[in-house]
Amino acid sequence: MTALDDKINSQFPGLVVRKDLVKQVKGNAIVPTYVLEYLLGQYCATDDEASIESGIETVKEILRKHYVHRNEANKIQSDIKERGRYKVIDRISVVLNEKTDAYEAVFENLGIKKVAVDSVTVKENPKLLVTGIWCIADVQYEFSEDSRISPWILEHLKPIQIANYDFDAFLTARAEFTLDEWIDVLMQTIGFNPEAFGRRSKLLQLMRLIPYVERNYNIIELGPKGTGKSHIYSEFSPHGQLISGGEITVAKLFVNNSNGRIGLVGFWDVVAFDEFAGRDKTANRALVDIMKNYMANKTFSRGVQTMGAEASFAFVGNTDHNVPYMLKNSDLFEALPVQFHDSAFIDRIHAYLPGWEVDVIRGEMFTSGYGFIVDYLAEILRHLRSDDLSNRHQAFFSLSDSISTRDRDAINKTMSGLMKLLFPAGGETQEEVEELLKLAIECRKRVKDQLKRIDATYPVVEFSYMTKGGMKTSVQTLEEIQFPAFYHKSLSDDEDDGAVLEEQPQTETTSSPSVHNTVRAAPKVNTPAEPTPSEDHVVVSENQKGISFDKLFGSYLRGATEIKLTDPYLRVFHQMRNLMEFIETVVKFKAPEDDVNIHILTSPDDTRMEQQVQYLEQVQQSAEAAGVRVTWEFDGTGTIHARHIITNTGWKILLDRGLDIFQRFEMNDAFSLANRIQEQRACKAFEVTYVKAEK
Repeated sequence: MTALDDKINSQFPGLVVRKDLVKQVKGNAIVPTYVLEYLLGQYCATDDEASIESGIETVKEILRKHYVHRNEANKIQSDIKERGRYKVIDRISVVLNEKTDAYEAVFENLGIKKVAVDSVTVKENPKLLVTGIWCIADVQYEFSEDSRISPWILEHLKPIQIANYDFDAFLTARAEFTLDEWIDVLMQTIGFNPEAFGRRSKLLQLMRLIPYVERNYNIIELGPKGTGKSHIYSEFSPHGQLISGGEITVAKLFVNNSNGRIGLVGFWDVVAFDEFAGRDKTANRALVDIMKNYMANKTFSRGVQTMGAEASFAFVGNTDHNVPYMLKNSDLFEALPVQFHDSAFIDRIHAYLPGWEVDVIRGEMFTSGYGFIVDYLAEILRHLRSDDLSNRHQAFFSLSDSISTRDRDAINKTMSGLMKLLFPAGGETQEEVEELLKLAIECRKRVKDQLKRIDATYPVVEFSYMTKGGMKTSVQTLEEIQFPAFYHKSLSDDEDDGAVLEEQPQTETTSSPSVHNTVRAAPKVNTPAEPTPSEDHVVVSENQKGISFDKLFGSYLRGATEIKLTDPYLRVFHQMRNLMEFIETVVKFKAPEDDVNIHILTSPDDTRMEQQVQYLEQVQQSAEAAGVRVTWEFDGTGTIHARHIITNTGWKILLDRGLDIFQRFEMNDAFSLANRIQEQRACKAFEVTYVKAEK
């Protein structure tokens, strides 16, 4: 157990569970995570190993006896008949039989229909009438000679949801965690290992929760396959409903005018549309129009009557192309069906979550630590839906006057959701709010910038904010920083964009005069024009790609025969791999006939000194064959913090992160481009300053 695990267990006793237990008990049961964690919460909400082991066996036994596998449905039906009554765990829905004026339940896995259910049960659980809910139910069998009477009777039903919670106690306990700790608690709750994610990546994951805390919030996430886009909406909460994008109808989503029955938006907090993308898909134009009206006004029509609802929409789908391709040839919404690739529909989306920044899910990303029982957190998030924190950031910042009302509302709703997730009881600092505000503005700016490409009548908007002291900061999307030539390209341009990514300007968004920074590309073979090193300052954003040691250092290392690298953290494997890749850059940019001496000053790893020395010796032996002589020394004072490179050609390169600039990636996967090409890796946020020093 980590210190964070200890803390969450002490602050939320009985409300947390070890997240790897779900896999242990699930087996081949096809049930949502919240169902399993509900059961684990009854028996395993503790950090006592003996109790956990006993609880796991109890839950396994409950699932073995009462969860209905479809291939065992006949056997369970027989057990019910022979015993007269039996408890089952199944997904249950209810329909009204108008001929008999009675409600009838359908058990999805058990495969029985026309199960008699009383009106009181239906009134207490109206979601039974929509898409059904997971329940623990007592089913009775009473045979009748009358063939019109079904022998199946639903005697008792209990939805799989937490019975009660203390919201004030939740707020009190939250105050005991720092923001970093709380973010990690939420990450572990949704099943992820926080150490496998950078700060921005964590916030992007948590943005998927905003529809659960914010009413009538519309978010879209488009990106590559396998990034877990739909997981939150299918597994996390009993208040969310995931449906296939191809199954949307007016009757299912809003209202069936033939019988007046309200659709999904009337019963669920979140309606998520899976596989929403696909240019070959079609949608009913009337449906699109009703959705646009609902997304803008929170209302829909039921005949001549106008009705309101609170359901948030989440649209998730896969992209067909990478980001620069979309920016060059179309727009970031290109994957949407034609009917939804509509400026009025897109303008009603509050935030575009960049799915291409989310890593494909790997085994190492899952946590074995503790997190909330998801059903408990789902109830807390539902409670927070009634709060409005959209103006809390205004204590520190104000949005630019050029931002329209619709854009402003979108940013405010995203901020409200983030504040509810991270600061439900307040206590935020200006610095913490600014980080969230930049993200909220960026996610709306991504929508508006693409609208400008789709429909030229949309005006150019300056997305910026100001402090109370009048200091102004402009916000850019990461794609804008990474691919400026494509991002600001009009779709009507016929220019040959060839290899425009050779230079990528990085603009530091501060209140001071902007600094034009350039990440220089590695020189091309047989290209006479090579970048000339000059004093400069480079700012790289978190999750930015297209960065390499060749671009950062190559031209500054050319011609150097003496290089000194100071980096206190050259210890573990990935740090030593970074060192080896730095030496590769030195080899590429030196003349074949030259010898280069690299001297390394680093700090000793007192816990693994032998391994550290072994790594350095391996680096030394490998580099020598290429004409690079590596020496090193350990700083015995433990006081070095500066990280820099000094060459005998007069350059000093200041590195705020040293060589450790890349996010985690799968280093053992030979088929991963990120493993083989630095430009394919997501970066941590860092800065590099180039200073011409005396030789």
